[in-house]
Amino acid sequence: MIRNSSIDQHICPAIAPRIAAVLLQLPSAVRETLTEIRLRVNLPLMVSTGVSDNMITEAGTFAVTSRQAFTITQTDLLKTLQMISKNSLYALENEIRAGFVTIAGGHRVGLAGQALVENGQVKSLKNISSINIRIARQIIGCADQLIPWLINPKGHIYNTLIVSPPRCGKTTVIRDIARQLSSGIKELNVKGMQVGIVDERSEIAACQFGVPSMDLGDRIDILDSCPKATGMLMLIRSMAPQVIITDELGREEDALAVEEAIHAGVSVIATAHGHSIVDIKKRPCIKKLIEEECFERYVTLSSIPSMGSMMTVSATNGQLLYSHPEYEVRPCG
Repeated sequence: MIRNSSIDQHICPAIAPRIAAVLLQLPSAVRETLTEIRLRVNLPLMVSTGVSDNMITEAGTFAVTSRQAFTITQTDLLKTLQMISKNSLYALENEIRAGFVTIAGGHRVGLAGQALVENGQVKSLKNISSINIRIARQIIGCADQLIPWLINPKGHIYNTLIVSPPRCGKTTVIRDIARQLSSGIKELNVKGMQVGIVDERSEIAACQFGVPSMDLGDRIDILDSCPKATGMLMLIRSMAPQVIITDELGREEDALAVEEAIHAGVSVIATAHGHSIVDIKKRPCIKKLIEEECFERYVTLSSIPSMGSMMTVSATNGQLLYSHPEYEVRPCG
């Protein structure tokens, strides 16, 4: 079950009215399946459903050629930036430096343009020419198939790393895992657990003034806009979680915090970008966690046949516990 339309509620009020008018002409069934909206100066308005990318006409239909499509102007892009920043780009200086802004509803707005570099570090972006709006949706029950693989015979949660390329539903899946674990799962005889979320990019919980706008269950504590490594340690010290959930491990300090949490007896569920376990082992901080057998379950997701589809589940030793019928088995070691 997908909750109310994010396009109508959050996206259209935050973009140039000319673009919003086109999006609102899309059939509601299409709006409900959108995963991305791409705005590029002097190029067609494009939307993605996770399965395909489509150019859109001014009438809200799919265009066959770029000449039929609605074209984004420089004015459209500038107006969208003004609306996203509430006419104060300076207030979003740190977010722009990172290349994205998170808006109400947990939707991530990616930015591309001319980078201003100082001493090898990106200080800001100017002349922004591309915007990619990644739409966050809560899909209740999307983790139903995965959840049983994460629970050991004693009812404890396996330390789990969920792996997939971008646009495959990692955030949507861990959001539903959090909801189910914090509420309890009667069918599996699992009581509700104290779950802590470190939501560095404000995408998992979509907090407004610290309060989640997503349904995350009854026993949830959230550190919003907090660096993962710092947040995991703060939760351990202050909130006594049984499970910590976070996304996109990538830095050395993230790996150290994961180890600290596990050694403290807290189960960790996290995500990482990659096609397979083979891929993510090439990243030093994650390779270390794998070699030290910090994770007990490795899960790979795909957008095919649908967003968040579970492809494989593997154990610490690389043993393949589950494989989707359409998945071509690759070694996990």
